[in-house]
Amino acid sequence: MPITIASILNLMGPDMMVILLIVLLLFGAKKLPELARGMGQAVKEFGAARDAVDRGLSQSGPNGVAPSKLLDAKSELPSAR
Repeated sequence: MPITIASILNLMGPDMMVILLIVLLLFGAKKLPELARGMGQAVKEFGAARDAVDRGLSQSGPNGVAPSKLLDAKSELPSAR
């Protein structure tokens, strides 16, 4: 089940209808498509930023250092033998 704003705020059908009615009264019918477009774009950008952070975390090792850099640094150390 996808996570939506309504599920996070635990809003049901009647609650959402009241909120939509208030938004309609505040902004008017002509502004609703523009408002919805802006909200959709904001959600899309937030998702892209979240994915970028997830990729960055999965590509980093301990202390934020990439695993390949750790191996390179280990190979540069003189052996203790």
